[in-house]
Amino acid sequence: MQDRVLPLEGIHNFRDYGGYQGRNGVLKRGVLWRSGQHAGATEADLHAVHDLAIGTVIDLRGDSERAIYPCLRHPDFDGKVLYEPGETASLKGVAVHEEMAGGVVSEADAIKAMTALYERLPFRPVLAGTYRLYLRALADKDHPTLLHCLAGKDRTGVAAALVHTLLGVHHDDVMADYLLTNTAGNAEARIAAGATAVRSGFGAKMEDGAVRVLMGVRPEFLETAFASIRKEYGSVEAYAEQLLHAGPETVSAMEANLVM
Repeated sequence: MQDRVLPLEGIHNFRDYGGYQGRNGVLKRGVLWRSGQHAGATEADLHAVHDLAIGTVIDLRGDSERAIYPCLRHPDFDGKVLYEPGETASLKGVAVHEEMAGGVVSEADAIKAMTALYERLPFRPVLAGTYRLYLRALADKDHPTLLHCLAGKDRTGVAAALVHTLLGVHHDDVMADYLLTNTAGNAEARIAAGATAVRSGFGAKMEDGAVRVLMGVRPEFLETAFASIRKEYGSVEAYAEQLLHAGPETVSAMEANLVM
């Protein structure tokens, strides 16, 4: 699956999450992109991203994250950047995995904290508002899009899995794509950078195993999010329609743009 990953120097976890078999055909490649933030992008990175002809960027971060880590863009970028104003993490200026780091020492602590995060993540009002904008853009725009948050793994991972599920991608493929975060690009560099951040902000005694859990993804995290969605709304489709205003007509329009 590494052929999905665009190897960039200053943008982590940049990859194509199209190409899977959906309900009514195969998802197109080169139109569904996801990544972490772009504050550290090099000039070469910006040129590589520009060559993808991305017309819409969906930023799942909160206002404070955008202020602290402003994303760099190619000088000729003329697309739209969409987001719901407000905060999508409960602590200003940090990613959602960092907000769960307080009190975490062991790997077991980290698993418990991240599972608790995912249980309510799909229902955060500002995040759900940006998910709403994303699904609408996929329905309305016939051009490549880029979805990202800070690390490109939790808020972004749930959003990508939601798109896959609504388009009928098999659960095994949804999960495999979600777990690709753990090996995409220079994962060790991303983990090392994250270790510095979480230890300096939330606890110098945090074990290496705990850091890896916080900086990665695990099947039970995504399973927890979707179990919560089904518990609250009965189905993923009902959640999309009722909370994200993406009913059958929107999904059909998404398929028209995204499925071959």
